[in-house]
Amino acid sequence: MNFLSTFVTFENLHEVRRLCHWGPVIALSVIAICSTMSILDSIIWYWPLDTTGGSINFIMLINWTVLILYNYFNAMFVGPGYIPLGWKPENQQDSQYLQYCRVCQGYKAPRSHHCRKCNRCVMKMDHHCPWINNCCGHTNHAYFTSFLLLAPLGCSHAAIIFIMTMYTQLYERISFGWSTVKIDMSAVRQFQPLMPFSVPAFAATLFALGLALGTTIAVGMLFFIQMKVILRNKTSIESWIEEKAKDRIQHYQTGEDFIFPYDLGSRWLNFKQVFTWSGTPKGDGLEWPVHPKCHQYTLTIEQLKQKADKRVRSQVQYRAVEDYNGACCPLNKGLQTFFRTPCTEEPRIPLSKGDTILATRGTKWWMYGDKVLSEEQMRAGERIRGWFPRRCVEKCHYDTAASDSTSDKKVN
Repeated sequence: MNFLSTFVTFENLHEVRRLCHWGPVIALSVIAICSTMSILDSIIWYWPLDTTGGSINFIMLINWTVLILYNYFNAMFVGPGYIPLGWKPENQQDSQYLQYCRVCQGYKAPRSHHCRKCNRCVMKMDHHCPWINNCCGHTNHAYFTSFLLLAPLGCSHAAIIFIMTMYTQLYERISFGWSTVKIDMSAVRQFQPLMPFSVPAFAATLFALGLALGTTIAVGMLFFIQMKVILRNKTSIESWIEEKAKDRIQHYQTGEDFIFPYDLGSRWLNFKQVFTWSGTPKGDGLEWPVHPKCHQYTLTIEQLKQKADKRVRSQVQYRAVEDYNGACCPLNKGLQTFFRTPCTEEPRIPLSKGDTILATRGTKWWMYGDKVLSEEQMRAGERIRGWFPRRCVEKCHYDTAASDSTSDKKVN
């Protein structure tokens, strides 16, 4: 019991609960199906004990599975790294360049952001990934990206095995006529493998092939997106911040020259900031090497400017002209609204006709904003924000004083 207690703690058990989510359930199910079917089909197609090639093929399949699961679970359970609760900079004067998080009761260190899902400020947060049910950030960025590379490679290998197995098993069972193709699944081959390739086996292989090809395409695209930002030493959030910085400078014609502070000028140097031989990324997650023309708070100062600009731009209020029940994909709001729903876990907010909303961002078919609440709700610290269909609201005039008080009472 003492031996087990060193490994099983309340904290570890809490982390295991991350598996009880639709993201890990689907991801691990796809890995299990593709791995199991590829191993079974490799036995049917390329028996590993007969040839050296068959043995290498079988060992590679096992290695893909082990490496994929190793990086997947590390990305999930190692986590992104969190800013200590109540953190503040060593030099108290530097706090003026930082945003304060009321939830964590501390300042947000450079490159950190508060995740509403994890309910903590995350070091170098890239995004919250539903597939690992955790954030991708400073300490698990390399594991997550390695998983995005290994999963398509393993699925590509599995897809080749599925195709070759179906081809070799069906080749002798297909008879071609003038106008029809007849498949006789009951035909017997001269060499009968340990596991017969029956109709259920064919259906399972075909299903696994679809999963493998879909995973290769989808996860492969995510890998290229991640590598694009890693080679520039950015995160997905910082790419968005940089884009908004250029938009702010152009909009107000300030003449500023914004330089992204964490790009070290070399793709190899940027690459080594995330990937190391030890598996532990460089830095403590609080201070970072920066461009010679920048300093530690270049990006946080820009964030403060954008936050102030956001308050100004969000003063345009919208009033709900249609009821909305908060559904993720509302069919009664039009097909475009249904199919163009934001691909995010951010909440949707139900609306009643006459509600007032301060919109902060949006797409052609959806908008994101805060619902204007009563004074009692604001005093209680309540905040309702999320996505809603654009067709449900219209622009309206507003009371500046009320808007200012609402903005001031927003909670991180």
